Amino acid sequence: MGNPIWHNIHPDFKLNGTAYSPDGVRKLANELTLSTSPYEQTIGAFLKDWTSDKSVLNVQTSGSTGAPKTVQLKKEHMVNSAQATGHYFGLNSKHSALLCLPCTGIAGKMMLVRAMVLGLSLDYVEPSSTPLSAQEQDYDFVAMVPLQVQNSLDKLQRIKKLIIGGAVVDSNLREKLQEIPVDAYETYGMTETITHIAVKRINGEPMDYFETLPHVSVTQDERECLVIQAPKVSDKKVVTNDLVDILDAHRFKWVGRYDSVVNSGGIKLIPEQIEKKLSSLIASRFFVAGQPDAALGQKLILIIEADSVDKENLFQQMKRLPGLSKYEIPKQIYGLQRFPETKTQKIDRKKILEQLS
Repeated sequence: MGNPIWHNIHPDFKLNGTAYSPDGVRKLANELTLSTSPYEQTIGAFLKDWTSDKSVLNVQTSGSTGAPKTVQLKKEHMVNSAQATGHYFGLNSKHSALLCLPCTGIAGKMMLVRAMVLGLSLDYVEPSSTPLSAQEQDYDFVAMVPLQVQNSLDKLQRIKKLIIGGAVVDSNLREKLQEIPVDAYETYGMTETITHIAVKRINGEPMDYFETLPHVSVTQDERECLVIQAPKVSDKKVVTNDLVDILDAHRFKWVGRYDSVVNSGGIKLIPEQIEKKLSSLIASRFFVAGQPDAALGQKLILIIEADSVDKENLFQQMKRLPGLSKYEIPKQIYGLQRFPETKTQKIDRKKILEQLS
C-alpha cells in the first residue's frame, strides 16, 4: 500500500525560503512546536498533525456566526480543496505565497496545505492587522481578512492575486481596490467546506455574483438558504444559514444571514443589506443588529468602532441616504472604542451584543 495522499509533499515546496522533503517537514514540525513564538508553535502543531498517519483532523470553527465548534475534516478533502484553488487561480510550483492568518483556524491551515500540495514557496509572518508592514517581497498569492487589506492598501501592488475572506468586503474597500493593480477576490466558504467553495472578482472587471470552484454546485432550501454539493471536500450536502439568490448551479448572489434577520414590528430587515447601504457613510468598522424591544419585538441598532460618534449628524445623513427605507434606519447608535474579535480576527458580534444588553 502506497503513502497516504497527504504525505505526497510537492518537491518544490519551500517554507520561509527553505525546501523541505516529507521527512524534513516532520522534523520542522517538531522544531516549531518547541519555538518560543506561540504562532510558530501553532504551525508546528498543524504540520505534526498533517504528517501523521491519521486520515482526519479536527478544526475549530471561528465562532463568528455562532458558538465555536469542532469539525472533523478528511485530509484527502483538504488536498482536493488545495488542488481546486490551484486550478481556479492557475497556481503552480513557480509561484510564491504569504501566510499571514492564524493557524488555529482553517484559513491559515489551508495556506500551508496549498503550499505543500502545489509546491508553492510560502513565507509566514505573525498574524497582525498590518501583515505587509515589514515585507519587501512580491507575492503571487495571499489570503487576508478585510481589516488586513484595509491596512495594507499602500503595499498591495506587491501581490498578484489576493483572496479576501472571513467577513464581507464593504463598498469603501471595493472602491479603494479599484485603484490598485492587484487581482482581488472575495471568497465564500466556511470550515465545513474547507475554506472557499466560491469566489467573486471585486476589482478590475468586478462580478456581482459568486462563482463556484471546480466540482461544486449550489441549490436553495425552502428558507432560500444556500445548499452546497461539493463531493470533493464534503461527503454530504452542506446546508447553510446564508440567504442567497441562485443564478444557476454554479453562480449565486449572497443576500445575508437567515439567523441575523431582524423582525421589527413585523418588518423583516436583513442586516447585511443595510450594512451595504450604510458603508458609504461610515469609514470605520460597524455592524447593525437586532436588540430586544418591548414595543417592536426587536429594534434595529447600529454599533460603530470609534472613540466618539456624532450621532445626530449620522441620523440626518441616514435619513437622506438614497435607497435606505425608514425601517432600515437604526433606532439607536452605539460607539465602542475597540471591537472584541474572535481568534480568527473576525468581529465578535455575539460578545458585543452581550455587552450592550
